[in-house]
Amino acid sequence: MIGTLRTWMWQTKQWLEAAAQKPTALWLLFGIAFLEASVFPIPPDVLLISIVLFHRRKAFVAALLCTLGSVLGGILGYGIGHGLMETVGMHIVRLYQAQESWDRVVQLYHGPVGQWFLLAAAFSPIPYKVATIAAGAVAMPIVPFVVLSALGRGARFFLVSTLLWWLGPTVERWLGRYFDWLALGFVGLLLVGVLVVQWIG
Repeated sequence: MIGTLRTWMWQTKQWLEAAAQKPTALWLLFGIAFLEASVFPIPPDVLLISIVLFHRRKAFVAALLCTLGSVLGGILGYGIGHGLMETVGMHIVRLYQAQESWDRVVQLYHGPVGQWFLLAAAFSPIPYKVATIAAGAVAMPIVPFVVLSALGRGARFFLVSTLLWWLGPTVERWLGRYFDWLALGFVGLLLVGVLVVQWIG
C-alpha cells in the first residue's frame, strides 16, 4: 500500500510540474480553486506551489487568481447549501463521507463561534467546501460570508506564495530531497482538519 501511495504521489508531482509550465497554468489554478471550494477534493495549494516554484515572478498573480477562484467557488457552495441542500448538497456530503463533519459544522455556525468558523476553515486545513455549503444551509448573510472567505483564502494563498517567492531555491531542494515525507505530511494536515472539526464540535 505504501508503495502504491508513493507511486501515486510521484505521478501527481510530475503532473503538477508539467501543468505549472503550460501557458494555461494560471487559469487551471483558478478552475481548481473554484471547484475545490464546493465539489473538488484536491486543494489548489498543490498547483499553486508548483506554479510559484517554476514562475516566481507570477507568485502574487497566482495567489490572487487562486483567491478569486476559491471565493467565487465558495459562493457556488453557498448557493448549493442555500437552495439545493436536499439534492446536490447532501449528495456532496455523502460522496466525501463527511456527514459527521457536516453535523459539527452546522452546530458551530449556530453556536458561539458562529461566522468566525468560516474564517478558520478558509485559512486552515479544515475542509472549506463543507464550510461553504453549510454556510448557505444555515443562511449566513452573504456579505460576511464573502468578506470572511476572501480574508481567509487570501491570507492562506498569499502566505504560501510569499514564502515560496522568498525561499524558492531552498524549497525546491527540500522538495527534491524530502518529497515523500512532505506529501504524507500534507495528507496528514487534511486529516487533522477533519479531526479539528469533530473536536471543536
